[in-house]
Amino acid sequence: MSSSPPPLDATQLGAYFALIETSSLLKHAVEQQLVEVGGLSYVQFQLLATLGDSPTGSCRMTDLADGVVYSRSGLTYQAQVLEKRGLVARSHSADDERSITVTIADEGRAVLGTVFPGHIAVLDELLFAPLSRSDIETLADILTRVRDHMRSTPPRSAAPRRRRKTAAHD
Repeated sequence: MSSSPPPLDATQLGAYFALIETSSLLKHAVEQQLVEVGGLSYVQFQLLATLGDSPTGSCRMTDLADGVVYSRSGLTYQAQVLEKRGLVARSHSADDERSITVTIADEGRAVLGTVFPGHIAVLDELLFAPLSRSDIETLADILTRVRDHMRSTPPRSAAPRRRRKTAAHD
C-alpha cells in the first residue's frame, strides 16, 4: 500500500498558485504581442527563437519538441505553417533519414527582428519592472534549479509512443 504525500502548506500552495497565475498572465500578454506584430503563435515564436539562437540555425524536430515542451505532431503542424509562410525550411536530417531537420530562413530571422522589441518591452513591463536586480537574480536561480530538476527525467521523445487502442480492443 502506497502512502499519500503530505499535504501542501499554505506557503507552498500560495507559491504554486502565484506561479501559475503569473505564468498565465505573462503568456497571454506575450501571445497578444506576438500575434499582433508578427502573426505568430507562442509556440511558433519559441520554434523560431530556438532556431535563431542555434549556431547553425537548424535543429531536429524531436529536439525542438523536447525543448519547447510540445508534442511531436503538434510541432510538426506548427513547422508546416511556418514553412508555408517561408519562415523555415524542413529537410531530412543528414545524420538520420528518419529525422526531420528544421532550419530558420532569412524571412524567419526578419520576423524575429520585428517581434523582439515588443516582446522585450512586454517582459520588462510585466515581469521585471516590479523586481530589483537582486530579485531577478534570485528568481533566475530558483527557476533554473526547478527547471533543471524537472528536466532531469528523460525527455518525452525518449519515451515509447503509446499505441492507440482500436475499437475492437476497447
